[in-house]
Amino acid sequence: MSPNDSEHMSKQEDFVLRTLEERNIRFVRLWFTDVLGFLKSVAIAPAELQSAFSEGIGFDGSAIEGFARVTESDMLAKPDPTSFSILPWRTEAPGAARMFCDITMPDGTPSPSDPRNVLRRTLNKAAEMGYTCYTHPEIEFFLFKEKPENGKAPVPVDQGGYFDHTPAVVGHDFRRQAITMLEAMGISVEFSHHEGAPGQQEIDLRYADALSTADNIMTFRHVIKEVALEQGFYASFMPKPFTEHPGSGMHTHVSLFKGEENAFYDPSAEFNLSATGRSFIAGILKHAPEITAITNQWVNSYKRLHGGGEAPAFVNWGPSNRGALVRVPMYKPKKENSTRIEFRSPDSACNPYLAYAVMLAAGLAGVEGKYELTDTSEPQTLPANLDEAIAAMEKSALVRETLGEHVFEYVLRNKRAEWQDYRRQVSAYELDRYLPVL
Repeated sequence: MSPNDSEHMSKQEDFVLRTLEERNIRFVRLWFTDVLGFLKSVAIAPAELQSAFSEGIGFDGSAIEGFARVTESDMLAKPDPTSFSILPWRTEAPGAARMFCDITMPDGTPSPSDPRNVLRRTLNKAAEMGYTCYTHPEIEFFLFKEKPENGKAPVPVDQGGYFDHTPAVVGHDFRRQAITMLEAMGISVEFSHHEGAPGQQEIDLRYADALSTADNIMTFRHVIKEVALEQGFYASFMPKPFTEHPGSGMHTHVSLFKGEENAFYDPSAEFNLSATGRSFIAGILKHAPEITAITNQWVNSYKRLHGGGEAPAFVNWGPSNRGALVRVPMYKPKKENSTRIEFRSPDSACNPYLAYAVMLAAGLAGVEGKYELTDTSEPQTLPANLDEAIAAMEKSALVRETLGEHVFEYVLRNKRAEWQDYRRQVSAYELDRYLPVL
């Protein structure tokens, strides 16, 4: 950390400590994410925060999914003061706030198992190449009347469709309250609307640097579930809860900037897409099969990818094809800062830190290697199931290097176990189809 960075962090820490006192905040929740993308939290008193900034809070890493073996379990959670925010749903006094943490080893080195650190390593590589990466996610999810139990089919809160606005569609009030809370936490929202399936919602976050976006996605998922509980509903980011309706994706718009200039923009090129932008797309296309186990990490993810609708099942690209894996949006042609690509395979149940790390690593590999973007009129398919995705990932030098050995091996072990557990289950489909006739 440079002297300027250190001075900036010190000012941020002072701001946090002053705000806690002025706003009577008595509970500070320190958030971090396990390897599978589940949010973890420990609450500390404001009096402990000064030492947490300087020394971190110790915890048993072996108790967290994918963090450590028992023999190397001691870890530290160090709060990032730039991520400080008061929790708007804790309105009763005394209040509560949260900060994201970076996980370190006892000697202060970054933990190799911290997803936030995995993404930061990739962003540092981009910075060494002269780039800053900005992302803008379109996050889809479902609202159900109640939490489904014992394999019962979920019941959506409405029968609305794409962009529907009728009194019977309860999502209006839900989205308004959720957006109000998000913006109270400093997370800017660009759009919101009812999606195509009954009970399905979409809220799009405004552009931010990739690390802030990943933090915002983790906050978003927590806020959505909090608001749903408050309104008596249940929110789910499951990729495909209904056979007959489209699933929930997290299409992510991406651009690289060099200083103030959009590196994807070339006014004289087709689609205003520069050679850098074309090579970035080519990198994603080349490495798409091997990163899919990260961007679509659950057995159910592949029901969405290969279940029809506008989900991308093929490794292709185009300017207007909404079924393409990578799309070049043309909403505002000739506007430099709006030139970007849209990566459409990730679902909203992924670990955003790891998903963005491998997405960016693939694109940067294309830029660094000057990959040629070719015609994809006869594209290959994305992995058809988690088993195929695991097989592609385990042979990938790019994913291994991006995730680091520890996270790479843990993800493979965990996903193999998930697949084996899934394939031995007897499904309702099999019982309904075969039991009456065999």
